[in-house]
Amino acid sequence: MKLIYLLLFFLVGSMVVGAHAQENTLTISQCYEWARSNYPQIQQYGLIDRTEEYNLSNASRGWLPQIALNAKATYQSDVTKLPFDAKQLSAIMPGIEIPTLAKDQYQVVAEVNQTIWDGGVIHSARRITKAEAEANREQLESDLYTLNERVNQLYFGCLLQDELLAQNILLQKELQINIDRIVAMMANGVANQSDLESMQVELLNAQQKEIELKSSRTAYRQMLGTLVGKTLSENIRMEVPALPGNSLSQSINRPELRALDAKNRLIEMQDKQITAGIMPRIGAFVQGGYGRPGLNMLDNNFDAFYMAGLRLTWNLGKLYTLKNDRHKLDVNRQMVDVQRDVFLFNTNLQLIQQNTEIRKMNDLMKADDDIIRLRTSIKKAAETKLENGVISVTDLIREINAEDMARQTAAVHRVQHLLSVYNYMYTTN
Repeated sequence: MKLIYLLLFFLVGSMVVGAHAQENTLTISQCYEWARSNYPQIQQYGLIDRTEEYNLSNASRGWLPQIALNAKATYQSDVTKLPFDAKQLSAIMPGIEIPTLAKDQYQVVAEVNQTIWDGGVIHSARRITKAEAEANREQLESDLYTLNERVNQLYFGCLLQDELLAQNILLQKELQINIDRIVAMMANGVANQSDLESMQVELLNAQQKEIELKSSRTAYRQMLGTLVGKTLSENIRMEVPALPGNSLSQSINRPELRALDAKNRLIEMQDKQITAGIMPRIGAFVQGGYGRPGLNMLDNNFDAFYMAGLRLTWNLGKLYTLKNDRHKLDVNRQMVDVQRDVFLFNTNLQLIQQNTEIRKMNDLMKADDDIIRLRTSIKKAAETKLENGVISVTDLIREINAEDMARQTAAVHRVQHLLSVYNYMYTTN
């Protein structure tokens, strides 16, 4: 039982440590996701969805019966009369009176119209609504994608400060070792106080540099934290991104291209809407009213009436602008094609530059290893020469600084190489 309890204790402990380590580790993928969800513009997705929902609902209601209410009161200079005199009619047909219509007339009419066939206008309006919403989403996706570049700059800026700070700590340890060596040499009478103070000054300079690097690292982390909407503590470990296993792709698959495709689809829907606009419309109607006169024009009394039937409407006036409307859509298509060509042209130029930068960093990194190896060998030889009294402390300090500079340069090249690769991946997506 004790053995079982012991195993459970270690298992739970390892799980807690693993979870804690995971919480204190930050990856660039997390930053991409957090920056996207934290950016205020992300709220436009919900607004686009709501606008699409409202517009689709409005378009569908075009099939509902349309009710109209009209009322009028008029006074006219003349009214309808029979083409003979009333006295002559009385002589021919005794007892017959011809009513005279009143010149003031009143009418209230309610009309219900039901669309039977609209030539595809409502269907076209729904398709345009969906195409507009999709175009807006793709454009928003394109705008949000630019956040990745900002994340790259800040994330790798943080990594660079971490690298330089780690190298600074190594330099301080190196200087402290040499301070201890000089103290021992002073005890043996082969070094003096000025030698010790020279090395101590270099240590103080390194400690000042550490303060500057920590301050710079804090500033980078604060900016990155603001961008992603998280508080990044000083003890959080930022994971160095891995290089892609395969060769970098040269095909361009950016959100900007998908946004342009969505614009083209919207133009196609607009073209179909133009076709629907020149089609005839068929509908049914019912009219009901009350007024003087009613449908019987010879009755001068107030009366109720109704009328029902079918109606064909064909607005041929849109044929006048049909050709120009289609030409305008052709111009819009050409504008989208020009935007695509400009984007691809500029992106390809950027890829050429980034490819050159990646190759340059690869070559510099290969030379860095040799430079560091040689500088380390020269420094060790200088330490031996100092112990033998062949060179001065100033000469050793120069070699220590040269090795430190080589290591700093190598650290900068490593981070710049990673940044170049991830910028290339951002450019191609």
